[in-house]
Amino acid sequence: MQMEQLKKLMVDEVATIFNNINENEIASLVDEIAVAKRVFIYGLGRERLMLQAFAMRLMHLGIDVHMVGDVTTPGIKEGDLFVTSSGTGYLSTVEALLKIVKHSKARTAFMTAHPDSPLPQQAELIIKIPAQTMKDNLESRTSPQPMGALFEQAQLLMLEMVIVLLIEKLGVTESDMEKNHTNLE
Repeated sequence: MQMEQLKKLMVDEVATIFNNINENEIASLVDEIAVAKRVFIYGLGRERLMLQAFAMRLMHLGIDVHMVGDVTTPGIKEGDLFVTSSGTGYLSTVEALLKIVKHSKARTAFMTAHPDSPLPQQAELIIKIPAQTMKDNLESRTSPQPMGALFEQAQLLMLEMVIVLLIEKLGVTESDMEKNHTNLE
């Protein structure tokens, strides 16, 4: 495949997935974050990288946010929001963490390509990202992109959209955000 064809294909693939994410689910995630006392975010692998970028932007917005697994992460409590992601719908660590989250009475938002899996069903909010993941049968994959690349790319775009919507909802300016940007670089 020639490079121009591949560029067009990749952009079109992500656009198709992004455009098929339910807007009500995105709006619900914005609402959940806006009212949460604190936001706790968890994911693994490349999804964790997308979620770390999201956590950084939430911090820029002035939201009290923590990446689960960091040594400075406090305990989760009622009124907090646990945001997690598993394209395949299952991670053993998420299964264990959901028990703690439920016991704490915090709420959960779960991003996945497989919303009917048992773990996402435990969440108050499921955001379906209808993309190819590692769980999908190799023979049925139509994209030349490997593994969960499409899920991760669409997820990052969706999370950037959540940030833009939160900026509007919370009345935060880019100047406000810049004040929260690290000066330790």
